[in-house]
Amino acid sequence: MKPIAVIGNVNVDLILGPAAPWPQPGTEIIVDHDELRVGGCAGNSALALKALGVPFALAASIGSDRFGAWLAEEFGDQSRRWRVHEENTTISVGITHPDGERTFFTTLGHLPHYGAADVLAALDGEAHRAGYALFAGPFLMPKLAGEYDQLYDWADRFGIRVALDTGWPPAGWTPEVIASAKGWLARSSIALFNEVETTSITGRSDVRDAARAMLDLMPDGAIAVVKRGPHGAMAASSAGLIEVAAPKITVIDTIGAGDVFNAGFLAALAAGKSLEESLAAGTAAASLAVSTYPRRYASPENRQ
Repeated sequence: MKPIAVIGNVNVDLILGPAAPWPQPGTEIIVDHDELRVGGCAGNSALALKALGVPFALAASIGSDRFGAWLAEEFGDQSRRWRVHEENTTISVGITHPDGERTFFTTLGHLPHYGAADVLAALDGEAHRAGYALFAGPFLMPKLAGEYDQLYDWADRFGIRVALDTGWPPAGWTPEVIASAKGWLARSSIALFNEVETTSITGRSDVRDAARAMLDLMPDGAIAVVKRGPHGAMAASSAGLIEVAAPKITVIDTIGAGDVFNAGFLAALAAGKSLEESLAAGTAAASLAVSTYPRRYASPENRQ
């Protein structure tokens, strides 16, 4: 198993729902489900890796409040080198809807203050030599996003393959945001994007064409993965296009599905599985997560 590092946003998620239609201001509604859990792109991936029994390192930060202490407790020794900011911990309230979609209300909290120096202080590059590093959620961490070149230089120094998942930019896919994403993709070995993100970055309306076009933005030997929710996943590489289907499930909560996919995919790839097997592993992990309450990230048969 090659080493895996997860770098990015860890925050608190409070999930409520399902709610439909959207309530009128000044009213109150009752929902069936609630769950307080570790959140953020990096946090979701780390939880899934933990459940899969895969060794990993998590570089993150927290606020100096009770929520920050709770997040640190959830990850034990992993949090020992995390930066503790003076600000409150970032909180996201996710409202789920009957069609599987969701709406987020998120505070800025500690995330905008997280930087490259904090990441590098938390990771041992030598221990991750020739492994994988997941860069997750940069658009929610503007300071870190502006210092991403330092992280790519670190990865290059130790022969670490970077897997990039930017997440959805709050400002949308503006020309400036697309330019930033393309700059990062030029130094990434693996792209982990959903359909809308892939078509937005490449300007191609057909998702298969967009997946192939993504490779033109990346180094030789790269892999462009497209996460397609109920339609499974696909990956473009120099060997061509591979697609896997998703199992039929009853969806409860899709929040973090793509992050869980990232964990399952990278865990399989780091274990030496083929690209098709890795896509299937990511799809299976995400499908289990979105269809269970309380959420489960791994069944006994898909633990590493």
